[in-house]
Amino acid sequence: MSINPNHPQAPPLAQIPVIRLESAAKVYRTGDVEVHAVRHVDLEVQRGEFVAVMGASGSGKSTLMNIVGCLDKPTGGRYLLDGVNVADLSRRHLARLRNHKLGFVFQSFNLLARTTALENVELPMFYSKPLISLRTQRRRAKEALERVGLGDRLGHRPSQLSGGQQQRIAIARAIVNQPELLLADEPTGNLDTRTSIEIMGFFQELNDAGITIVMVTHELDIASYCKRIVVMRDGEVISDTINPDRRLAATERATLDHAEKQAKLA
Repeated sequence: MSINPNHPQAPPLAQIPVIRLESAAKVYRTGDVEVHAVRHVDLEVQRGEFVAVMGASGSGKSTLMNIVGCLDKPTGGRYLLDGVNVADLSRRHLARLRNHKLGFVFQSFNLLARTTALENVELPMFYSKPLISLRTQRRRAKEALERVGLGDRLGHRPSQLSGGQQQRIAIARAIVNQPELLLADEPTGNLDTRTSIEIMGFFQELNDAGITIVMVTHELDIASYCKRIVVMRDGEVISDTINPDRRLAATERATLDHAEKQAKLA
């Protein structure tokens, strides 16, 4: 089959940014009052990146995350996910896209209190198209929990687990459908220092395995585990830099272990 040079082919998917925001804006209106939550943001995230989005409360970072997660649509500009303009998709297509391409991790875990760890992780697969057999759902959920070190907690309910273990269940649930993009909104906000390091370690492992991650945080020490840091203020991106001093969770965990051991000997 010959290729017509006058009609160039579309670039391979690997060359298309996972996220592309073109002058994206979000305005909320209450009566005559307009709130500009996001102001004409231009942003690209390539496959395999690990990006922290930082900013104070009211900076627009959570609104931006809602747009990227297809939970909200911009009122101005464009958002392209894998080269597809999200504004052109119906609600049904958006729901299917969220289920297949995106994984979500939240600060408050958002687990179902009366169901087991295994059942919580199985939940996203109930909505998958085409349908996934119950046996496959159980196997994939078990594998996801084993991946985050909870293979021995399959039958435990959230109330029987620590905050760190609950967040690991949330991570397993987020990755069980093998998403291309993982979105995390303040994932360590309710956790202590050691557990936060452990969670960031899981994110770094997932990123090393090829999953693109965008994480919202207001904590600079947590952002320092990411490869790239975007800072927002008043709805605008005021800086976007590669992190030259990226912290590695494995190193930080070893340092913390050593400090605690020394403290016990003192």
